[in-house]
Amino acid sequence: KKMLDLFSSVHARVSVSVALGLGVVAATFGYFYRKKLLAEPPKKWIRVGELTALNIYPIKSCAGISSNVLQCKILGLQDGYLRDRIFMLVTVEGQFITARSHPKLVLVQPRITGSTLILSAPGQEEISIEIEDLNREPREISSVWGENVSTVDCGDHIAAWFSKFLLDRDIGIRLVYYPDFYPTRDAWSRKMNSKDMEIHAGALHDTTSFMLMNQSSVDDLNKRLQEPVTVDRFRPNFLIKGQKEYAEDEWKWVRIGSVIFKNVKLCGRCIFTNIDPLSGQRNPHGEPLKTLKSYRMISEDIKAPIMGIHLGVHIPGSVTLGDPVYVGVTALS
Repeated sequence: KKMLDLFSSVHARVSVSVALGLGVVAATFGYFYRKKLLAEPPKKWIRVGELTALNIYPIKSCAGISSNVLQCKILGLQDGYLRDRIFMLVTVEGQFITARSHPKLVLVQPRITGSTLILSAPGQEEISIEIEDLNREPREISSVWGENVSTVDCGDHIAAWFSKFLLDRDIGIRLVYYPDFYPTRDAWSRKMNSKDMEIHAGALHDTTSFMLMNQSSVDDLNKRLQEPVTVDRFRPNFLIKGQKEYAEDEWKWVRIGSVIFKNVKLCGRCIFTNIDPLSGQRNPHGEPLKTLKSYRMISEDIKAPIMGIHLGVHIPGSVTLGDPVYVGVTALS
């Protein structure tokens, strides 16, 4: 009997060990299978709408430029010398400056003709920079959200122009340029545990190289506001229509025309959204951010209300206004 009890005990322990082992194997297989599915674009796509706005922002925090056709590259949108967020304002110490602290920046209107960047702003004479010349200038280190990035200073003339506009003096602010055509920033320094964040960090972007918004989501927000806002408050690269509000939260893969993007991260909103792009003034009541916080705090990881999604390009190409927009269907959908 003792032998039988011993055998039963050993058999039970072996059975439990085998079960646990199989469970670990299954969990491990499931993890890598899921990772593989999320890493590769799906074969099946469902049309969800169309591209209704295509915007590029050459200077971080300044006004955007609406386009009909743009190239989607690893760093972001591009049309020749016109590239998304390749210029940025910094202090004389190299720390980046945005409209969060200097709201009037949204009033600076850029345009690019050939390789020449031309800027205009209220009360300022137009000024221009030859981008091609900047590629021959020495590098220096600037800082974006604590990350060091190699940039080129655009010179004293343009620095005085921005300093006069923002500070009403001739010094204090510099304009820098990102000359590279590949990402150089370290996502890990931002405590981002996703390799996608490093690959798709963009040039001088806050988070990733592309941002998409859904018109229905903006419409839903406006129903809750006493004073409706335009989508310009949110500075999307892509605006789409045709889907219900906030459907974009769940999209893992997006295709615009033939260009395939991966959803890297939900877009958390900050006080920037409270700045009127037409006046350069902050909303005195903290809107629309205040209302967004009341119903869009949906992420445990992002301590900010969500509106839009950050994308990284998986298969590059060109996108055109009016292009159909598709969402990928995977085994995990």
